[in-house]
Amino acid sequence: MKRARRENEEINISFLDVICCGFGAIVLLLLLVRPVEPVPVEDSETDLDGLLVELRERVFALRGETRVLNQDLDSKREQLEEEARRIATLKGELSGLQQRLARTSDQVSVDAVIAAELASAKQKLTEEMRRLSRPQIQDSVIGGIPVDSEYIIFIIDTSGSMFNYSWNRMIREFNAVLDIYPRVKGLQVMNDMGEYMFSSYRRKWIPDTPARRRAIVQRLQNWNPFSNSSPVEGIERAIRTFYAPDKKISLYVFGDEFTGPSIEAVVRTVDRLNKRGAGGQRMVRIHAVGFPVQFARASSLQTTGIRFATLMRELTFRNGGTFVGLNDFR
Repeated sequence: MKRARRENEEINISFLDVICCGFGAIVLLLLLVRPVEPVPVEDSETDLDGLLVELRERVFALRGETRVLNQDLDSKREQLEEEARRIATLKGELSGLQQRLARTSDQVSVDAVIAAELASAKQKLTEEMRRLSRPQIQDSVIGGIPVDSEYIIFIIDTSGSMFNYSWNRMIREFNAVLDIYPRVKGLQVMNDMGEYMFSSYRRKWIPDTPARRRAIVQRLQNWNPFSNSSPVEGIERAIRTFYAPDKKISLYVFGDEFTGPSIEAVVRTVDRLNKRGAGGQRMVRIHAVGFPVQFARASSLQTTGIRFATLMRELTFRNGGTFVGLNDFR
């Protein structure tokens, strides 16, 4: 009888141990699992919409930059093929010269043979190659505009009056300016508010290649960012960003009106930013082309056009440039 009572007690204690262990495991799981607050559906949808808009804008920007890079790549490939053809031609000429030298008698010196071949090669040069072989004239002037700069910045008024009435004429004048600079070290295009045409080249120089020039002109066809009809912001930002004591820069302003409060304040600010170089000249030449859009309106509405001409005449005079006032904006 005593033995049977002891066995029941051992069974009861084991059962209590199992129950306690299970309960403890449940409590431990509740402590480890942290509750997560539910996110409202409206907030998550708003975040996703904003992210989608941002991703679309990035895709559009990347597509534009990819198009420009592809054009640049095509130009590089064309140049590479041209260089390969020139190398093959030169190798053929070298082989011919070596054969001629081998057949030359001992009485004819090597120097005489080389001199004769050099004279023959000079006769075959095209007129363009002769022009390039001559030293370039420094500080040259074309149409009254000095073209000695190594870098060019365009500040273009993209306001409604320019874009709607004078944009085709502006593009023609833009191309005319590019034509007088066959090759420079860097380009940049900004609107009168200081906004860059290509965001990928923000605060950097655009390399001067035929493909880049074509891309700039193509983008100009429908480039129309916001403008306040005043070139001051673009001029000041361009000088602050790109001024360097070791660089010759020409800044071209294309516009038709100035709506700012003070011409004198603008002139003083530009004088402070555009410091003089070692030779006493300002390092950034400022040129301007005025489009007479405002002068097609009534006399009482021509004030902003007159103020633009006054401001540009003063800025170009004080900064070594030229102001060109057109007589037709079409």
